[in-house]
Amino acid sequence: MQGNLNEIDICSILQLIELGQRTGQLWVEAHTSHQSNKLSGEEIFRYRQGGDSVPQSWFVFFLNGQIVYCQAGDSSLLRINDYLRHYRVEKRLESKQLASLTSTNSPEYAYIWALLEQNIITPKIARTIIYGLIQETLFDLLSLHQGSFIFDLGTALVPQLTTLEIAPLVAKITKQVQEWKQLYPHIQSTEQLPILADIAKLAAALPEATVKKLHNWADGKTSLRQLARYLNRDILTVAKAIYPYIQQGWLQLVYSETYKANKQKQNPEVENYKGRIVCIEDTLVICETIESILKLQGYEAISITNPLQALSLVFQIQPDLILCDIAMPELDGYDICAMLRHSTTFRLVPIIMLTGKNGFIDRVRARMVGATDYLTKPFTDQELLMLVEQYLIPGYCTSI
Repeated sequence: MQGNLNEIDICSILQLIELGQRTGQLWVEAHTSHQSNKLSGEEIFRYRQGGDSVPQSWFVFFLNGQIVYCQAGDSSLLRINDYLRHYRVEKRLESKQLASLTSTNSPEYAYIWALLEQNIITPKIARTIIYGLIQETLFDLLSLHQGSFIFDLGTALVPQLTTLEIAPLVAKITKQVQEWKQLYPHIQSTEQLPILADIAKLAAALPEATVKKLHNWADGKTSLRQLARYLNRDILTVAKAIYPYIQQGWLQLVYSETYKANKQKQNPEVENYKGRIVCIEDTLVICETIESILKLQGYEAISITNPLQALSLVFQIQPDLILCDIAMPELDGYDICAMLRHSTTFRLVPIIMLTGKNGFIDRVRARMVGATDYLTKPFTDQELLMLVEQYLIPGYCTSI
């Protein structure tokens, strides 16, 4: 079964799968410029800064007409890490373990199971995370009116921790979508970032505890969707809670992906801020791993998964250090490095090449195009941090 969403809507597709008690997976690709509840401003989210990138496709996994799991097409593990923050789970998988998830049908689902098997989370927490991710994915899907889909019959996603009936879930989320649209134009997108606009009026009108909470979350770094995950609430509940403050002009919602980046560039004394690092890598799980490692140590980490967009984005972001994969489609790391070195802006910026290879020829070629150093995958957290710290101090050496 396949087609376009202007011929049959998501709700009807889900009903057919439920009635037929089908097992398999549904893939949906959005035509983002026509999404009913998203504005063109969201399309400027070329990299994840203070939040997830907007997913362009989704997968829904079924077992006998019930939903087992939903996943954003980019397999972003940051979604799960946001939920782990709510439960104050600090322990994570090692980078080598995370890298092994890429070979699975659903890296997110495999990540949850790996956390469960290592007793990092309990079955109850795992089920709650799965339910939350299913809800937020269906919220996006049921908001779509333009796109394409393919449903493939196949084996079930295994093992199953839980399954959810489609009809009651769709009815609940459809109602949420309808209520969400009533918040327009004050609230337009789940990816908008709340910021404080009038602290004095907030302090005068609200209890001190409420103001403190708003000050904590409305920092221009946390999207509404992230906030919902951190609080373990659905997106509509969060949006309704802040809606009156937005109406009053006490809070504002912004789309700017550069808010945090510009603020930290202008204020280098920000606590724990050590530098801005861009990772150019087409494997998203590796990007997520690197981001997690670096952010825990106070670095600002930004991933670019499309090598063709890398050059223009790097000039916008102005990083202090660049990590660049060698083996990428369409434009490899050698070409990117050589192009950057032709610009005076990046003549002295450290560029560290990432590769699965460990040969002398690769090192020589990397040096010829101007690379600063070379890191072989898989690598440990310590290896990455030691190399980054070596070059984000004054007077680093630019030879391999």
